[in-house]
Order: sequence, then C-alpha cells, then structure tokens
Amino acid sequence: MSVALITGGSRGIGKATSILLAQQGYKVVINYRHDKPAAQQTASLITQAGGTALIIQADIADEQQVMAMFAEIDQHFGPVTALVNNAGILFQQSTIENLTAERINQVFATNVTGYFLCCREAVKRMAYRYGGAGGAIVNVSSAAARLGSPGEYVDYAASKGAIDTLTTGLSVEVAAQGIRVNGVRPGFIYTDMHASGGEAGRVDRVKNKLPMQRGGEPEEVAEAIAWLLSNKASYITGSFIDAAGGK
Repeated sequence: MSVALITGGSRGIGKATSILLAQQGYKVVINYRHDKPAAQQTASLITQAGGTALIIQADIADEQQVMAMFAEIDQHFGPVTALVNNAGILFQQSTIENLTAERINQVFATNVTGYFLCCREAVKRMAYRYGGAGGAIVNVSSAAARLGSPGEYVDYAASKGAIDTLTTGLSVEVAAQGIRVNGVRPGFIYTDMHASGGEAGRVDRVKNKLPMQRGGEPEEVAEAIAWLLSNKASYITGSFIDAAGGK
C-alpha cells in the first residue's frame, strides 16, 4: 500500500500533487497549517473521484506536531511510503536592510527545520534498519535556490538553498536503506504564494523574461514530483528537476 504525505497539500503545488497522487492510487494525507476549508475541498475532490484522502492540521515548524501527525497517519493508513515536503512560507518582498531576525527565523523554521523533521520521521518508517520497506522523498525547493531572489526574498531563497543541501546529503545517507531522496525546483508558478509576498501578479510581470515566455501551472510541477516518487525513477536519487521554464 502506498501512503503519501504532502505537506502544505491544500493549495497550489501541494493541492495539484495531492490530486495527482490520489489518481495514481496513493492513499493521500493532506497536511495544512491554517486553511482547513481548502484542505477539505482538496480531500473532497479526491474522494469524489474515488480516491482516499485524510487531512491533518499540523505546523511543521513544531516538532511535537510533526511527530503527532506521523503517528496519526500510522494509525489510519500505516507508515508513510512517500513524502512530499512542500509546505513553505515567505513574507513581503524586501531588501536585506528590512529583514529582521524574527522574519528570518520564521522562514527557516518552516522551510528548513520543518523539512528536516518530516524527513526524520519518514526515514524512521521507511528505512530497512527499522523494518521499513523503503520509500521515496521529494523535497520541493525553488529556482530561487539558484537565482537568490535579489531584492525580493533572499531569506526565502537561502532557505531553499538549505533544502538542496539537505536533499543531496540525505540522499546519500539513506540510499542503502531503500529510500530515494530527490528535489524539484519550481520557477514562476501560478499559485497563491505570490500574494504572500505582496505581489499576486508577480508571474505575469516576469513571464516574458522567461525562455518559455509563460508562467508554469501547479499541475506541471506535480507531474515531476509524481514521477520522482514512482518506480519509473527507481535508479534516481540525489537529483533535481528544474521546473522553471528554462530560467
């Protein structure tokens, strides 16, 4: 039985990934932090199409909430076999002069510590040394990890750079334990996240500067994530797919 946890699964890339994985036969766990109606709507779309979904509220920056979430999944579906670390936050576009320690720490608590915690709990369930049957992890990074997001979100970009390093290191650490760890780096994708940075129309502003001359859709990123989780990518670990329109 394939059990997939998608953090931040109620909107954007997480929502598209939850729906696609359910279509592929996974039992899907949709994690959300605040927006329960959105999580319920995503779950309803899955169940109406004949899939299986469970929603769980948890702030992945909180260690106890992460542990409780994995324990709840164990009870409902059994251990997680696929993890999509997707939940992430960013704040108002800003140059470095206006960044506070509080903001930087909040970004890193969710975008970095949260990913580490979810990876830790997943490895405890997937690794051969714990009696697991193996599994796959996909960390959703960002093209910002390569580009740096100057003048907008250097803190966010730095958090995603950390995720790329986590992906590389963890992939080697657990490769012999039957666990594959890969990353996807989305570029300018049409999601609600841009509004959090104060510019809901950001993708349309920059799309003509992209080689493909358009922004991406969440479903396009979901396809890359699903492929990396699948047996079709069985000999791939420690790799990254840039879903960024050539940027």
